[in-house]
Amino acid sequence: QVQPVEFGGGLVQAGGSLRLSCRGFGFAFGRNAMGWFRQAPGKEREYVATIAGSGGSLFYADSVKGRFTISRDNAKNTVYLQMNSLKPEDTAVYYCNVNTWQGNAWGQGTLVTVSS
Repeated sequence: QVQPVEFGGGLVQAGGSLRLSCRGFGFAFGRNAMGWFRQAPGKEREYVATIAGSGGSLFYADSVKGRFTISRDNAKNTVYLQMNSLKPEDTAVYYCNVNTWQGNAWGQGTLVTVSS
């Protein structure tokens, strides 16, 4: 079963940093692009960042460009989201996503709360 699992959410002050991890289970991790999305309270889920299977192509939402960095370690089946200069508006549940030939899968989400 394809299953991403997120780790690393928590409470941080504005201007601080946090690193999220997502480990992939049940699929050929290095062959698939991985994405991060987030959903703030009362809002729709939105795109954050994507990284290609090789790690060679990176894409970011304008709202996080220059502050967040997506990376991956295929030997550990893990994708990371380094979040710097956090703002209260970054408060959300962050989800890891993968789309494989077996289907699309979401993690359970990890909550990030940024206090002002």
